[in-house]
Amino acid sequence: MVEAINLKSGMIFEKGGKLIKVLEANHHKPGKGNTVMQMKLSDVRSGSIVQTTMRPSEKVELAIVDKKQAQFLYRQDDLLCFMDMETYEQYELPTDNLEETLKYLIPNLQVQLDFCKGELIGVQLPGTVELKVEETEPLIKGATAASGGKPATMETGLVVIVPDFIQSGETLVVNTSNGTYKQRA
Repeated sequence: MVEAINLKSGMIFEKGGKLIKVLEANHHKPGKGNTVMQMKLSDVRSGSIVQTTMRPSEKVELAIVDKKQAQFLYRQDDLLCFMDMETYEQYELPTDNLEETLKYLIPNLQVQLDFCKGELIGVQLPGTVELKVEETEPLIKGATAASGGKPATMETGLVVIVPDFIQSGETLVVNTSNGTYKQRA
């Protein structure tokens, strides 16, 4: 059991038979009244997101999450296929609640799969991925990295603001936590 004040983003707990993932947790002290925890929570199975408050002393039971190294193989319709790197066992996960993750998944990408009681509940991406630029505006002569940048559409459909000197066909390192350009690969 852990108190609500100690919950951090990314933690998963069980409540009412549901697996709940903490997306945001903020300590809030209103002008009058008791301190509360403002929480943005997501149901792991359904993907529904809810904003709620909890008392800081309220206790929840953390879910035991097992992690396995895996490789993304392919997407077929609305299913994603992953392979365990040790046992070569394959797992399928519906794309329903992985819309943000889809923008970074390319074949052969090493990821981490999260399991709770033998059920595959999520995918953790690496900190950065290398993506190829599919389309961007042409090179502007004399452009520098100091300008505001331009949008570039990556091979997965992700749109990233890149420096003006980046051209179509280049491979870039993209941060998976916020979708920003880091550097050329």
